[in-house]
Amino acid sequence: MSLSAARLDRFARHIVLPEVGGAGQVKLGESHVAVIGLGGIGSPALQYLAASGIGRLTLVDDDVVDVSNLQRQTIFTTRDVGHGKAVSARRWLANFDDGLQIEVSDARITPENAAGLIAGADLVLDGTDNFATRLAVSDACVAAGIPLMSAAVGRFQGQVAAFAGHLPGEACYRCFVGDAFDAEDCDTCADEGMLGAMAGWVGTFAALQAVKVLLAGTAALGDPAWGKLHILDGLAPAMRTIRIAKDPGCTACGSAA
Repeated sequence: MSLSAARLDRFARHIVLPEVGGAGQVKLGESHVAVIGLGGIGSPALQYLAASGIGRLTLVDDDVVDVSNLQRQTIFTTRDVGHGKAVSARRWLANFDDGLQIEVSDARITPENAAGLIAGADLVLDGTDNFATRLAVSDACVAAGIPLMSAAVGRFQGQVAAFAGHLPGEACYRCFVGDAFDAEDCDTCADEGMLGAMAGWVGTFAALQAVKVLLAGTAALGDPAWGKLHILDGLAPAMRTIRIAKDPGCTACGSAA
């Protein structure tokens, strides 16, 4: 793959970075990322994934835009209220860069359909808001050998981590949270509140980490940092990082799988 003159101009500020360069930009253009959940995390993440030149994007969200979403879900406008998020996101992308390949689905992720929805992706970015969906996505990623960028946010705190449970010695998301959360029983931002800019920080940081995963082995910026959970504190503000160990007893990626 080579970059056209128009693409060279568009991504010039990337290409002059020694840590990315021409080879790195070409790699991004050849990459396929599936974004699961187009809400407070998925919206800003999608903006910067598209802006970075990811060539192919799969968008999955079964929800419709509500006026309360506009406080943090930055790709939508009042004209999108009542319309499906996946279709509205595709419209935003078409206006932003008509050179991208876009696939959309308004299906709700389940353990039964997750594999088909992420098939062929080089990376899955999950910004969904309940454990059952996150675990279904994680298990499908492990089974398909696809890296997972998992991001979550609530109130003034966020979490971002890259998981590669299909690799020896590396944890998956289920290693982190265990088997007790397969039910949709977690609090939502409607219950707890959400600072819009906090969701933006988590989403854009997840996009940055996704670019690092995709560039691993091609450009100097590439650093998957598997199993490192970055905890973002919007009140301090501060960030700290902890390591998630692989659980040998994990039912998705461990010896018990």
